[in-house]
This record gives sequence, structure tokens and C-alpha cells, in this order.
Amino acid sequence: MLHQLEQSLAAEDPDFASTLRGSKFMAHNRRVALLAVLGFIGGLVMLFAGAVSKMTWLGVLGFLAMLGAAYLFTIAWKRGIGGRDEVATGPSGKSSRSGRSHRPGKQSGSFVDRMEERWQRRRDGDER
Repeated sequence: MLHQLEQSLAAEDPDFASTLRGSKFMAHNRRVALLAVLGFIGGLVMLFAGAVSKMTWLGVLGFLAMLGAAYLFTIAWKRGIGGRDEVATGPSGKSSRSGRSHRPGKQSGSFVDRMEERWQRRRDGDER
């Protein structure tokens, strides 16, 4: 029954349905990132405990835990908690990229490219 409701919602309002799916995805990524931060802190504690107690194996285990947690955080950040939702939606909830030129295949340009694009937008705004 829930599946039928989801399908009818997607048929009636696909934008709203995709927003709901995106928010679930973002919540999952935030949860993974939070667990990764906690794992990193736990690994750091294990690293220091191994160094203080002169148990090398505990320090190595803590370091590996820190590496794994950092990797998980990086994956979660790339998948969606890196601020893309703030860039993609403005205060009105509509996409802020609709009026901008977006180069396909290039996620983020270099500093010089971004400044050049910003300069072009300012120039175009002054000429109108």
C-alpha cells in the first residue's frame, strides 16, 4: 500500500517526490558522516592510548580506524553533504542554477575559472 502511495505521489508531483527521495539520501549521508567523525575520534583515542600504554598494536589499530573513518567521511561528503543542496536550491526552494551557464562534465572549476565566471555575470548584469 505504501508503494502504491509513493507511485501515485511520484505521478502527481514528480518534483516533490524527487525532493523527498533526495532528503532521505542526504539524511543517510549525514548519519554516515556523523558516525565517521565519531569513529575518527575513537581511533584518535585508541592511538593515544596505545602510545601512552606502549601497546603498539593498539596504536596501529587506532590509526587504521582513523583512516577508515576519514575515508567514510570523504565518501559521504562527495555523495551529498558537501553543500550541494545549498547551491542547488536558493531561499525560494527553486534551483539557483537555472539562470547560470553550467559547463557539463566539470563539477567545480579552478579559482580562476570561478572568478572569471563571476566577472562575466557582473558584466552581463551591468549591460542590461
